Amino acid sequence: MEKLYEGKAKVLYPEGEDTLRVYFKDEATAFNARKRGLIPGKGVVNNKVSAALFRYLEAHGIRTHFLEEVSEREMRVKRVEILPLEVILRFRAAGSFAKRYGLEEGTPLKGPLVEFSLKNDPLGDPLICPEAILALGLAGEAELEGVRATTLKVGELLKAFFAERGLEVVDFKLEFGRREGEILLADEISPDTMRLWDMETGEPLDKDRFRKDLGGVAEAYQEVLRRVLGEGV
Repeated sequence: MEKLYEGKAKVLYPEGEDTLRVYFKDEATAFNARKRGLIPGKGVVNNKVSAALFRYLEAHGIRTHFLEEVSEREMRVKRVEILPLEVILRFRAAGSFAKRYGLEEGTPLKGPLVEFSLKNDPLGDPLICPEAILALGLAGEAELEGVRATTLKVGELLKAFFAERGLEVVDFKLEFGRREGEILLADEISPDTMRLWDMETGEPLDKDRFRKDLGGVAEAYQEVLRRVLGEGV
């Protein structure tokens, strides 16, 4: 099947006018692709975790692009026009946020913080304020408010979901797309796009293990999958 698009973590294949097949790769990148590597089994984990979380969110009223899993590494999704934005929800200071403001990693925030960044690899995905998003016509006012409200709701749902599985959601990144006048949650939700800390040990079980050369990366991803599928803590 001819590729429609290949990114750092996924390949998209067309399946007609309305649907796409998403293939999840084992390749890993960090720091705007300046660091590259391979995490064996990552594609399988991210596909299965994303599918489980999309189903969970759909069951709680969140509209997504997800349709079904079609193989260990592939899912079928609705075609959407991706907004050129990354939406980050933070519960603690970590990563670039902690560095930006000189905070200790893990510092709790007074409340959930929604940030936006422009999806632009050459520019390094810079932060962008809501006023600039509107001024540049990247999203409408109602769309932006809907994205913000949905992100906060997703945050509540994911915190509850992972807390039951002994994991704390520190932060995560979402992407959204337009389809027939509706804004849908799109892309993926996986250890690639979230910070997940074990509630007992504080150990990260996410892509930070790759970013920081902590070791045990593939094992951490498999542990997240095990817990997401309800196989115990």
